[in-house]
Order: sequence, then structure tokens, then C-alpha cells
Amino acid sequence: MLTSMARLPLNTLPAFRVAARLQNLRAAADTLHLTHSAVSQQIKLLEDQLGLQLFDRRGRSLALNAAGAALLAAVEPALDRLAHGVLAAQAAASGAAQQVRLTVLPSFAQRWLLPRIGRWRERHPDITLDVHASQQLVDLARDGFHVALRSGAGPWRGLQAQALGDSPLIAVAAPARAARLPMGDHRAIAAEPLLGGTGQWERFLALCGCTLTAKSVADFNDAGLMLQAAEQDLGIALARELLAADALQAGRLVRVSPLAMQDSAPGGYWFVHPPELADWPPLVALRQWLFDEMALSQQALAPRSS
Repeated sequence: MLTSMARLPLNTLPAFRVAARLQNLRAAADTLHLTHSAVSQQIKLLEDQLGLQLFDRRGRSLALNAAGAALLAAVEPALDRLAHGVLAAQAAASGAAQQVRLTVLPSFAQRWLLPRIGRWRERHPDITLDVHASQQLVDLARDGFHVALRSGAGPWRGLQAQALGDSPLIAVAAPARAARLPMGDHRAIAAEPLLGGTGQWERFLALCGCTLTAKSVADFNDAGLMLQAAEQDLGIALARELLAADALQAGRLVRVSPLAMQDSAPGGYWFVHPPELADWPPLVALRQWLFDEMALSQQALAPRSS
């Protein structure tokens, strides 16, 4: 075994991991930005060196076998630790030129984070935030990010996660539309153009204890766009209270129902990072600032949540 470890071609392990995840060499090659032949050769080199097959091959199909699954279980956390260690080393070597690379959902970036960046710069003028907004679940180690702000239940393998807080779904509309609706008149609300998923609206309206039919006129894969549509008076939006907070305080949106519903998907907002960066001063500063800002938002929303 020691001899095998000494000759183990470590450079083949990233290709093995991707191929094992996707169980498709062409897809793995696209992900790694390599040719199909290059990935195939790396897998063959690894199998030859270990003296065992890691995949069952049936024509062009590829299936991870028991040996491959056992190796993948050991390789994935080891590669993650190495990648996270490189991030930690780069962070430690950056000196005064501190930059935190942050990935976040576009809706959270647009509706909550960016309006508060000015206060971040006042508090930490020497730490630059490199904000990347994406609907995709980004691999922090692979793509070189220090932190992710995520929504959901987790857990996220190989990463530490701290809950920033949750936010219920509420019904909001532009002031002109809200003025025509008595507060909490759910029959009148159900008759209006509704923005968001029909299923969510039906669950929301059921909270009033009456049977109402909901029909959404538009759904969105981004909550920021939905709230913008509501501000332009295209309908009533069912959105997370936290994302609507600034518009509510500025009067661009008005709450039209006292009801508040927890999203059907469990979980809330999370601060997620590699464990190796837990004590990195810029990350510690960002984490504390986010918790402070979240507390301010919750305080501002408290009177409206009653």
C-alpha cells in the first residue's frame, strides 16, 4: 500500500472526482475544460496505477463501481481541504490588500446587500468586497470564493454555515393598488393580478381560514425581479419580507395583508465558508457586519410584523 501511495498520480484525482460525480466523460471534459481523450487518459492512468477498475463501462456509458465509490468518498474531502487550504494561504499572504470574494443570490444582492455596501465601506474601508451574483450553487474552492450567502436548509459538504436569519413570505403591492384594497381583504387580494407561484399563493390565502382560488399572472425565478414588477404596479407580490424591507420603509411597496407564511422550503439565509477561513480577520469582519445589519433590518420590520 505504501508503494501504491508513493506512485499515486495525484494530478488525476480532480478528473476522477468530476467523472465520478457526473458519470459521463464528455460532461466531465466540458466541466474541466479538457478534451474527452485527456479525461479518459487520466482515468486510465489512475486505474492502471491502482491496479483496479473504478468504473463499470457498458458501451459509452460509465457507472461508478464499489471501488470507485470508496475512493471518491476519500478523495472528495481531501481535495476540498487542499483547495480550502490554498484559499487560506492566499488570504494570509494578501497583507494589507484584503479582498473578500463573495457569491450571493441576485435577489439578495440587489434588494438587501447592495443598499448597505456604503455602511460596509465606512466601517471597513481597507477591505474590498468582490460580489458575484449567481443563481447557481457555486463551488467555493473550485471557483476561488471565500464566502457564500445562501438560502436553504443545507448542510453544505465540507463548509461551515451560520444562520443569518429567516424571513416569512408577505403580500405587498404598489401604494396605488394597496390604497384600493382594505387591509386584509383576502377575497379582494385573490381577485387582483398575483405575482409569484400559484401554489404558494393558495397556501398563503388558506391562512385566512377561507377557501379562495388563486391564479398567478406571472412567476419569476428571481425575487428581485418580482418585487420590481410589484413596484411598477403590475400586481401583488408574495415575497420574503427581508427582501421587501427597504421598499416598505421607503413607501415604494405597502403590505396588503397581516398574514405571514414560512416558505415551504425549509431553511433561511446562511453565511457559508471553508472552515480553514473561520478566523481570517476580513471574513470575521464581514460576518459580524452582516449579523449587525440583519439585526437592524429585523428591528425595522418588527412593528410591521405584528
